[in-house]
Amino acid sequence: MKRTSSLAFRLTASAAAVSLVLLIVAGLLLGKLFQDAVERNFDARLQSVLDGLLGSVDIGADNQVVLSGTIADSRFKLPLSGWYWQITPIDGTPAEGLKSESLLEQRLNPQAAQLADRDANNIAHFYISDVKGTRLRAIGTEYTLFDAGRYSLLVAGNFDELKTEIAAFQGALFIVLGVLGIGLLISILLQVRYGLTPLRTLENELAGIRQGRRELLSEAYPSEIAPVADELNLLIQSNAEIVDRARTQVGNLAHALKTPLSVLANEARLSNSDLAAKLGAQIGIMRNQVSLYLDRARRAARAQTLGSSTNVRETLDALARTLMRIHMERGINISVDCQPGVKFRGERQDLEEMVGNLVDNASKWANRAVRIDVRPPTVDPVDGRSWLEIRVGDDGPGLPANKLHDALKRGHRLDETKPGSGLGLSIVSETAAMYNGTVTLGKSELGGLLARVRLPAVQGK
Repeated sequence: MKRTSSLAFRLTASAAAVSLVLLIVAGLLLGKLFQDAVERNFDARLQSVLDGLLGSVDIGADNQVVLSGTIADSRFKLPLSGWYWQITPIDGTPAEGLKSESLLEQRLNPQAAQLADRDANNIAHFYISDVKGTRLRAIGTEYTLFDAGRYSLLVAGNFDELKTEIAAFQGALFIVLGVLGIGLLISILLQVRYGLTPLRTLENELAGIRQGRRELLSEAYPSEIAPVADELNLLIQSNAEIVDRARTQVGNLAHALKTPLSVLANEARLSNSDLAAKLGAQIGIMRNQVSLYLDRARRAARAQTLGSSTNVRETLDALARTLMRIHMERGINISVDCQPGVKFRGERQDLEEMVGNLVDNASKWANRAVRIDVRPPTVDPVDGRSWLEIRVGDDGPGLPANKLHDALKRGHRLDETKPGSGLGLSIVSETAAMYNGTVTLGKSELGGLLARVRLPAVQGK
């Protein structure tokens, strides 16, 4: 369905259909023109016989029609050869007529309507069959021969002899038209491919912008597409400006709220009343909520930014070194397995936040080892986008299967003895969702918990 609805298919199919109709019409027209030419040539041969017959006819002593000469063509003497002539009296003329030896005892009997349709030279042209069923091309006319009366002169030839010539021409014509049709189809395909090249370039450049390999569309487009490319560039720039303004407003809001909250918190700490204690607790909740939603807004703004991309290997190596120093006292080893050149289609800060939370959580529960494994990007057959999967596993105690889902809930802590707020995994899940990604938990090959994050990747390098 997708292929048949494409512009290339529509242009190719419509052009091929028009070309096919034109070639069929041209074939029929050329075939008809050739047959008419053959008929005219054949009629000219018959006309020469008719002229010779008229030059040889004479009136005998008994007022009968006789020939003073003979027809040179020997086919008029072979019995039922398909080549005949006859002279027949009309209008009650009492004289007997003449006929070629090839007719034997037979006569050609054309219809009156066939003889009535005559050209400017008073000659009728028509088809007729002999007793053998041979199709004949005939010409006929009427003459008054001296004082002997009025006679009908008819000359016919075997038109079936030309069937082979006509069939050979039609066969050659179909072959030539077939080759021409194939050539036209190839030229149509090349023309459509060449003509739609700017659209494919536009598609590739838009994909490059979405995947972080480009910032704007190029300007080398035909005049018909250039306005669209210019508008898209303006739209991309406008989107970037909106995101920047949103980031600025989020930052301004954060600063505007932090100062009043800090003042209220300080005032609450200076008082020992129950009201001050309750106010301090609520201010702490307000701070957490403000930080939560401001962080969420910042992450959402970054996720919607076009053209951003992050080198996964460099980011993960830096995270591994930092977290190993943090957990140096416990001797946690963090290994990274990632192919060079793999890129995440998003902001580096978001990737650091997601993987950092996962690795930090794994380091807290691990006995000795944490492994970060990045699977090579694959193309989803459904949406056609490229996705990568980051796996973080540890050799700790892991989680029972019935508690894996609860671990992703905001603020849910499975063990109060471990430091943290319980927001790490939920932040990872929310940030991944902003990129249409997913987070799933399972059992690691090392024996502990395995966290799998599916994120959009940059296609190509």
